[in-house]
Amino acid sequence: MKSMIIVALALVAVAAAIPVDEPPKILRSNFDQQPEGGYAFGFETENGIARQEEGQVKQVVDEENKPQSVVVVRGSYSYTDVDGKPETINYFADETGYHAEGDSIPKVPVARR
Repeated sequence: MKSMIIVALALVAVAAAIPVDEPPKILRSNFDQQPEGGYAFGFETENGIARQEEGQVKQVVDEENKPQSVVVVRGSYSYTDVDGKPETINYFADETGYHAEGDSIPKVPVARR
C-alpha cells in the first residue's frame, strides 16, 4: 500500500514538473462593429500569426427573386508553416461561397479546348 502511495506521489511530482507552453502574447487586437451590420477586426500575435477581416452587408436576390441581406466577408491570415516559410491566405465569402488563395492552396487546372 505504501509503495502505491509513493508511486502515485512520484507521478504527481513528474506531472507537475513538466513545463506548460504559454500561449503567444497578443500584440494587437481591434474590433469595430457598425450599426448596419458591417464589421472589421484584426489581431497579431508575437509568434507571427495575424488575421484581418471586414464584413459588409449587401442586398442580393435569392432563387425566388426575393431580396436578402448577406454579409460579404474579405480578409487574410498569415502564419509561419512547419518549414519556417511565411504563408498568407487571402479570402472572400459572399453569396457565391468561400474563395481562398495562397501558395499552399491547390489551384484548379484550367481545361483546354
